[in-house]
Amino acid sequence: MKQLIVRWIINSTALLVVAHLVSGVALDNWVTVFVAALVLGLLNAFLRPILILLTLPVTILSLGLFTLVINAFLFYLASHLVRGFHVAGFGQAFVAALVFSVVSFLLNLFIRSDRR
Repeated sequence: MKQLIVRWIINSTALLVVAHLVSGVALDNWVTVFVAALVLGLLNAFLRPILILLTLPVTILSLGLFTLVINAFLFYLASHLVRGFHVAGFGQAFVAALVFSVVSFLLNLFIRSDRR
């Protein structure tokens, strides 16, 4: 349970960084940050594997690069599901998903190295 809460905080922090770095991504308040991070986590946990499986031929032909499009789609979908989380368009969602992935990866590395 503790690890789940830590991941949620990491994703929330990454989402805040995205909102500050990527123009076209906005969050209305702190509650929206935590709800959007939760929705992104749930979408990535449940919908992403299904989408990857359904688009496997395209993903293989693109050498895995189509996964970036799936990530952008999920980011854009989360913005439509969470009130107060705004993404201007799919291009901004693509850049935001890239930044979100990198920041969350780096934060996870930092947290893991801190535990050792």
